[in-house]
Amino acid sequence: MYAWRKHKGNTQPVWERLPVPETPSDGLLIKLLASGVCHSDQPLLEIEDRPNFNEKYILGHEGCGEIIQIGGKVKDSRFQLGNRVALLAVPGCGQDTCSECSRDLAQLCPHGTHHGIGQDGFFAEYVAVNVRAAIPLPDGISPGVAAVATDAVTTAYHGIVRRAEVKKHEIAFLFGLGGLGFNALQVVRSIGARVIVSDLRQEKLDAALELGIPATDIVPVGKSVQDFIQESDLQGKIDTVLEFVGKHQTFQDAQNIVRPGGKILCVGTLDRKNELDMKIGIRKRLSIIFTYGGQYQDIVEVLDLIARKVIQPQVEIGRLQDFPKVLKDLGDGKIKDRVALVSDTCT
Repeated sequence: MYAWRKHKGNTQPVWERLPVPETPSDGLLIKLLASGVCHSDQPLLEIEDRPNFNEKYILGHEGCGEIIQIGGKVKDSRFQLGNRVALLAVPGCGQDTCSECSRDLAQLCPHGTHHGIGQDGFFAEYVAVNVRAAIPLPDGISPGVAAVATDAVTTAYHGIVRRAEVKKHEIAFLFGLGGLGFNALQVVRSIGARVIVSDLRQEKLDAALELGIPATDIVPVGKSVQDFIQESDLQGKIDTVLEFVGKHQTFQDAQNIVRPGGKILCVGTLDRKNELDMKIGIRKRLSIIFTYGGQYQDIVEVLDLIARKVIQPQVEIGRLQDFPKVLKDLGDGKIKDRVALVSDTCT
């Protein structure tokens, strides 16, 4: 098979021919039908010395495929040859003795496989996975949408539903309508909460308007967020800020506009370091919440929402062979939302 690999010492992905992996006794061999491209694929190419990262590994942490072999120890009747599954990049080791898996934090497990994050992932034609990484795909969901949903939707869902615990009666403020942010907007709407949105791109705000966000809940391009809040009926009413940008300005705005006792969910990382105003945080008794990835049950629930068309991720389809160009276009802002790559052998 062919795959894109990260080689230690080389910040460019390498397209090379490799053996098809063997089917694990407790897992599945998957023919990949789509693999999503994420902004974090770029920093992963630049990381050199992180513990548990292999010298060479296949990139890609968003995947969907078809089961072509089943390990002898797999007895779960949900998995049959030819079935399609979405793939969880970090399923955890599943051991009761694991400090993270035992606390329902499988995505932080240091022992299990991290597909595409230091270990073999999904920018390939085949992948071997533990059965814990496979989620049966509901009817009517395309492989491209399913692949992107495993991260770009699930990360937003996990952060909003599990970590920030946004409720229907709340008002949320969402910074950023990019690949994750626009999915986050749909997640908040599925909960029923009111959401105020801000983005620097008019086309993104237009898309929010088309989705049903009232014009009065959209911050105009070029308008100061703090001024917008002060001039509206929202002063002291923002329960949760969903920070999907992570710039110095947006994080500062978040601290100023959130109500006392409110929450700031940190997802975006456009600036690696941001400043917390201790006086504001203490005076308001704020909760600053970080989140990472998602879990098996999150993907199950996300796929159900997609199948019922409550959430409709926007996904373009590209060629697996074109991964470097697609990644550059994503970084340059030339891609509207998300891209899922398909190998020529699958078309």
